[in-house]
Amino acid sequence: MALLVQKFGGTSVGSLERIQGVADKVKGFREQGHDIVVVVSAMSGETNRLMDLAQNIQKQPTPREMDVLLSTGEQVTIALLSMALNERGCPARSYTGGQVSILTDSSHNKARIKKIDEENMRADLDAGRVVVVAGFQGKDEQGNITTLGRGGSDTTAVALAAALKADECQIYTDVDGVYTTDPRVVEGARRLAKITFEEMLEMASLGSKVLQIRAVEFAGKYDVKLRVLHSFQEGPGTLITIDEDVAMESPVVSGIAFNRDEAKVTIKGVPDIPGVASRILGPVSAANIEVDMIVQNVADDRTTDFTFTVHRNDYQRTLEVCKQICDELGAREYDGDEKIAKVSIVGVGMRSHAGVATKMFQALASEGINIQIISTSEIKVSVIIAEKYLELAVRALHSVFELDREPVQEVEV
Repeated sequence: MALLVQKFGGTSVGSLERIQGVADKVKGFREQGHDIVVVVSAMSGETNRLMDLAQNIQKQPTPREMDVLLSTGEQVTIALLSMALNERGCPARSYTGGQVSILTDSSHNKARIKKIDEENMRADLDAGRVVVVAGFQGKDEQGNITTLGRGGSDTTAVALAAALKADECQIYTDVDGVYTTDPRVVEGARRLAKITFEEMLEMASLGSKVLQIRAVEFAGKYDVKLRVLHSFQEGPGTLITIDEDVAMESPVVSGIAFNRDEAKVTIKGVPDIPGVASRILGPVSAANIEVDMIVQNVADDRTTDFTFTVHRNDYQRTLEVCKQICDELGAREYDGDEKIAKVSIVGVGMRSHAGVATKMFQALASEGINIQIISTSEIKVSVIIAEKYLELAVRALHSVFELDREPVQEVEV
């Protein structure tokens, strides 16, 4: 018998038929003797519908009232799923985030979890009930409803698993695990049986949308075993863990991540003086624009070219800010490019193997792909390239690092 926290996203509960299917799946686990806590999202499309309603009433909806509105989506799902379970003779009880209770700070629309009171959940589990909790929401110390931001149901599930010391937190979604890269780009992409939290965190931050970054961070911090599974297909999924054996047995590169939503901006002829970087990035940050990669090149004439990347949605606003920066610093000019992409190789094995970056650069060069920016960490190498070469680059790297091959299993003698 194990204590499992299972999270089902909006697609998994997108219709009454699918809610019935989730109920059958949960009942099956309960009949195997497991204690089950289920976390659910709103039915697919419901959160967008509620947001549209709000914006038709108020162009900039009041954050507190927005949380009150958006939290209703998950409440519908928990009630329907609990009904479906009870109808199957599987006792269940639903809870909103506030009823659990999940205590958060007061940052409406993007609250962070401070504490969870698991007493009610444990009482229900001891009584043989399935506990069904609304994801994405909690309450602050004043009793106001709060929400955790988009994708917050993943974070809710991991937080409950940490509080209950669950054996595993299972994230059910529309893919059957974490892949070496996007199967839509590389036909030979392979599902990973295991991956470390570090690798998953890097891949999530670099564009892999299987799991939310906050949920992976939370799981790593509290050592919660995460497993990604398909809602409608049977299979082992992918286990995400800090298990040292995973790191020891991992190949040099575990996966290829990429992101099309990048744009590059360069300010040329900036005076090379102390503090110039902060004078450039300060106004960008003040405009609520997040900067990703940064490169600075100092020329012989004591000026510097300062290049950085931002999300493509922020590109035009960034150019407007750069115009002001150029005027204030006396820079020569600025320009940008929104037809770029970021490609990254990720793997804990890179720590103990030399020449990985060189192998990556050679593979790209052999395809005639020019590298514009390079960024590295202990377990990651990222490059900016022209967007038109993105899929070619991913396929080339997937091939050169032999990610389509199953890892060799060592046999103890």
